[in-house]
Amino acid sequence: MVMKTACLACRFASFCCHQCTSFTPVRCDGYFNARIPGGGVFRIQQIAFAGQGADQMGKKILTVDDSPSIRQLVGFVLKGAGYSVDEAPDGAAGLAKAQGSNFDLILTDQNMPTMDGMTMIKRLRASAAYARTPILILTTESSDAMKAQGREAGATGWLVKPFEPSKLLEVVKKVIG
Repeated sequence: MVMKTACLACRFASFCCHQCTSFTPVRCDGYFNARIPGGGVFRIQQIAFAGQGADQMGKKILTVDDSPSIRQLVGFVLKGAGYSVDEAPDGAAGLAKAQGSNFDLILTDQNMPTMDGMTMIKRLRASAAYARTPILILTTESSDAMKAQGREAGATGWLVKPFEPSKLLEVVKKVIG
């Protein structure tokens, strides 16, 4: 199956249950290829982010999400724009990675096992190293009450899944350049 799309994430979301572990993004001939559990493969024409990449060199982003497919998708988009990306599968692992390195931005899900996003944010904000680092929440949660909890915990911003890659990059560029 081959599709052309301006919204990679929305098309991706319609094919993936977000629980798969065999999702494999591969760049090949201008296409984004994904292997779906059960052996299926779909191809999406790669989105070109013209003029992006040079300014982002050296900017490190930590993505924290319990869904391997979402981590890979976010990583694909951010790496394609020139950012350096590290990943963690939950808040506890994300906190450990953040404490062991310096990141320019942390992008986290809210609902995860072991430690949720809000708890991780609160613990990071208690550290002098991450008191001012931008932290964005990328989640399916969209209620005003959850957004208020995110602000109270110290989140810089809130993005709702599914997301458009161009919107993600626009927000990332605003907060870290």
